[in-house]
Amino acid sequence: MADFYELLGVSRNATPEDLKKAYRKKARELHPDARPDDAESEALFKEVARAYETLSDPDSRARYDRFGESGSAAGSGDGFGGGGGGLGDLFDAFFGGGGSPFGGGRGGPAGPPRGQDLEVVADLKFEEAVFGANVAVTLRTAVACTDCSGSGAGSGTQPVTCSECNGRGQVQRIRQSLLGQVMSTGPCPRCNGVGQIVVTPCQSCSGDGRIVTDKTYQVDVPAGVDTGSTLRLTGRGAAGPRGGAQGDLYVHIRVARHDRYRREEINLVTDFPVSIAQATLGTRSMLPTLDGDEELEIPAGTQHGREFVLRGRGVPRLQGRGRGDLIVRVAVQVPTKLNDNEAELLRLFAESRGEMVEPQEKGIFSRIKSAFS
Repeated sequence: MADFYELLGVSRNATPEDLKKAYRKKARELHPDARPDDAESEALFKEVARAYETLSDPDSRARYDRFGESGSAAGSGDGFGGGGGGLGDLFDAFFGGGGSPFGGGRGGPAGPPRGQDLEVVADLKFEEAVFGANVAVTLRTAVACTDCSGSGAGSGTQPVTCSECNGRGQVQRIRQSLLGQVMSTGPCPRCNGVGQIVVTPCQSCSGDGRIVTDKTYQVDVPAGVDTGSTLRLTGRGAAGPRGGAQGDLYVHIRVARHDRYRREEINLVTDFPVSIAQATLGTRSMLPTLDGDEELEIPAGTQHGREFVLRGRGVPRLQGRGRGDLIVRVAVQVPTKLNDNEAELLRLFAESRGEMVEPQEKGIFSRIKSAFS
């Protein structure tokens, strides 16, 4: 498994802002929309998203730095209580069981397994990404069977306690090792760790307790997201078999381009075309912004590329306060076609300033006359 820091291309002392910038860069490069039909890039895109999710959270990052990927997924805790980690996990690693070699394992049935985490792409308009929106995403997923309420048992019946593990979902095994006999705990092979057996399966779900269908979720997208942002919806993934908890849903954001504006971090940038005369003499013009029309004054003598900044008209800070700026870059348009009168006026203007320009092109008869003179 690749190191999460190496996946993002940052050092281990990277700041949260460094992580965010690196993730956005990687996400844009590897996104399925940028590299269609590239399974390797798509798989790497998911790995990068998982790496950023882990490292962007201070607690999970601390666990990852200390224990690696397995530690970051184990949940919080001090390592000596019921919060995950600790001596029991060390015994698991060495002896392959679920509990201490000196006792009967950690109590309680394992229960039905948790459902799978799912991923989906949400396509947003440019304005929706800037200001936030509530969008619908539809995906194929496993949901609890309504006929058996997720139990997997047929009508009028109930699951029965597994006789092999007595409902614990775990069985103890004794193995011989260099240290002598070692007792370990693992999932019951008869009930697959659930602790119950379905004698009469539900006809609708064949005893699995869930069916596959299309489901639509409404997603509240915060203002300021961009392509490569990922939202985690806890408990919106696939349902687990026979009443198991739902996994999580990861919504990857993909933002459409705007015909006028583009983003540079939290700033919006646009090119504002003006003619040579307008740049020279100055003008006033209406600029359509995402917040509405705004009058823009171009002073006389404005040069190509000059920037005008409208404060607070940019993108809201994601999970923060305030907005970026709107940057207007002047693009002086040089005409490519002039009629005779326009060309003559420009020549007079150049002549008055002592500027050399190409001589006026002569007509066909003038050129013939010149050839014989």
